[in-house]
Amino acid sequence: MLRGRPRSSSLRHLPESGRASASLRRAPRPAAPPPPAARPSVRAAAALRRGRPGTEGSSSLPAPAALVVAVAVVVVVVSAVAWAMANYIHVPPGSPEVPKLDVTVQDQEEQRCRDGALSLLRHLRPRWDPREVTLQLFTDGITNKLIACYVGDTMEDVVLVRIYGNKTELLVDRDEEVKSFRVLQAHGCAPQLYCTFNNGLCYEFIQGEALDPRHVCDPAIFRLIARQLAKIHAIHAHNGWIPKSNLWLKMGKYFSLIPTGFADEEINKRFLSDIPSPQLLQEEMTWMKEILSNLGSPVVLCHNDLLCKNIIYNEKQGDVQFIDYEYSGYNYLAYDIGNHFNEFAGVSDVDYSLYPDRELQGQWLRSYLEAYKEFKGFGCEVTEKEVETLFIQVNQFALASHFFWGLWALIQAKYSTIEFDFLGYAVVRFNQYFKMKPEVTALKMPE
Repeated sequence: MLRGRPRSSSLRHLPESGRASASLRRAPRPAAPPPPAARPSVRAAAALRRGRPGTEGSSSLPAPAALVVAVAVVVVVVSAVAWAMANYIHVPPGSPEVPKLDVTVQDQEEQRCRDGALSLLRHLRPRWDPREVTLQLFTDGITNKLIACYVGDTMEDVVLVRIYGNKTELLVDRDEEVKSFRVLQAHGCAPQLYCTFNNGLCYEFIQGEALDPRHVCDPAIFRLIARQLAKIHAIHAHNGWIPKSNLWLKMGKYFSLIPTGFADEEINKRFLSDIPSPQLLQEEMTWMKEILSNLGSPVVLCHNDLLCKNIIYNEKQGDVQFIDYEYSGYNYLAYDIGNHFNEFAGVSDVDYSLYPDRELQGQWLRSYLEAYKEFKGFGCEVTEKEVETLFIQVNQFALASHFFWGLWALIQAKYSTIEFDFLGYAVVRFNQYFKMKPEVTALKMPE
């Protein structure tokens, strides 16, 4: 979780089809029929129903028009359902249910934080003596707070308690996060999820080392990362529906939440001078959606936040695991990889000179494609054209990654209580977007 970015919520905006379809239902029959004198003739009633020309007071649509309206309503309803199902993450049958504990862990005071964690442990580790429990705070996260709970000195059994950051519900759909966690756990790609609670969740600690930018350039390690990401991308979790990305929906939601100013005069001055105008941001979002959506990148189950600290390397076992699934969901395959390449630069001290060069990307992408084809049952042969195509898709989708986290950082700058220069981070990401755009848009797909 170790950048603990709040994993962005995939809110689905369904049309109010219920109201429209209600107009097609028959009205309730009157309790008693009107007197005979008040009833229209059969011929007149038929005229009213058909909307025959010349019938005074008729408000009914002609039959063909009514049929068109009915069909249109059905299409809207079906489209809405299809869109929702195309983004729906299907948890495999038989997956264990995750308990929801009615506990709130206060993170502002150490003693209250400990009391809340111990309340969770009474359910999760009832045999632990509360007096012997050690709480260790991890300090790498810039969204949520992460606490390791254990007894003894060996840390053989560690329960991680993650406390959601302030206002992160604006950015993260917590139900979708739990679904993603359960799906990945079912496929051996995530640790055990012990429970959720009112403002967080508890899960299994993964033994290993959280990586730094220097690690992800090591061929022995980046091949493991490429293979693990390919394994996640090959997971079938959409229950028969053709999955669709909600990247643009999320980005649009984030755009609607960015602040218009800050109370602090110096911060506001910096905001107004260094952040692109809302009009320009809107134009860039429109451009990205039009161009990137047509690159032909498949929509797959993605991690969407594969920064270095979210990768745990176990040298003894020779494998890697990913953590933090707040932003996971269906997205373009190339976005997930491009986002990871952007994270080679780090978070606290961002250095884009560390962005992988073409040679390293070529090796990484070939390893990825070999693994992806293997997991999908397509064989392992990879052509130069396939590598080149993915290279172009990845580097162009890296633009969307910069933009997404730039918007995210602006929202965090407004609401987060964690000490981090979110506004400065937003400036860095938008600057890199505009710097990178001419170079990557000049790339041409191979013939």
